[in-house]
Amino acid sequence: MGIINVTPDSFSDGGQCESQQQAVERAIQLVSDGAGIIDVGGESTRPASQPVSLKEELARVIPVIEQLCSQLDVPVSIDTSKAEVARQAIAAGAEIINDVSGLEGDPAMLDVALESAVGVCLMHMQGNPQTMQDNPQYHDVVQEIFDYLAARRDALQAAGIVRDRICLDPGIGFGKTHQHNLTLLANSYRFHELGCPLLVGHSRKGYIASVLGDKQLDRTAGTIGTGLALAQQGVQLIRVHDVAPVSQALALFAASGGLDCLNNQHQID
Repeated sequence: MGIINVTPDSFSDGGQCESQQQAVERAIQLVSDGAGIIDVGGESTRPASQPVSLKEELARVIPVIEQLCSQLDVPVSIDTSKAEVARQAIAAGAEIINDVSGLEGDPAMLDVALESAVGVCLMHMQGNPQTMQDNPQYHDVVQEIFDYLAARRDALQAAGIVRDRICLDPGIGFGKTHQHNLTLLANSYRFHELGCPLLVGHSRKGYIASVLGDKQLDRTAGTIGTGLALAQQGVQLIRVHDVAPVSQALALFAASGGLDCLNNQHQID
């Protein structure tokens, strides 16, 4: 999943795709680089970010989605927690709702998902973007997030959304310390028990700088390293900024036996 943030303030790439033309050109390039889905967002969810108005978010994303859906052969997802943004994005051609609030931020979002029959990605977040990094705490971070995602999956199924339309995301960086993130990444395979495809958005995040000991270091290599670890655990979908190097690394991972190692591990299990 390639990231298109049509925002001035996203944590890593804010301002790079502020104009419609920049966003469209960037998305086309990401598909050429190997992205199988393009995720378009118009509101930053970085720590301490401030919400934007419905009008502003619509103005940022809808023209971009309209163009991308007419030009690309891959699905486009809308990264939003606002039901009206999702509704208009779907009308413009988006096929997936990617909601960091797990469809809990807007009471109308569930109805949009039900009416449209698009795919839905549910993410875990402790708190909200304004508060999530104040003091995140867990007794057992993997089990607590597993239980949350199981409950959200069950709630959507009970409402009428079939399981094969649901994707689950543990929410790396959303209300977690660096150690929480690393623990979740190392235990991503456990979430397969939930019976839904997994999405992990680890790209360029702060745990990389923490492990490498340099906040100013380019985080592409760290993103690739984590991507390979996730692939080895069978994670179906990874959300990244740097599609070309990650895609190339995954291709070599597969060609040099990485997927064989995964299959062998499944047989052992």
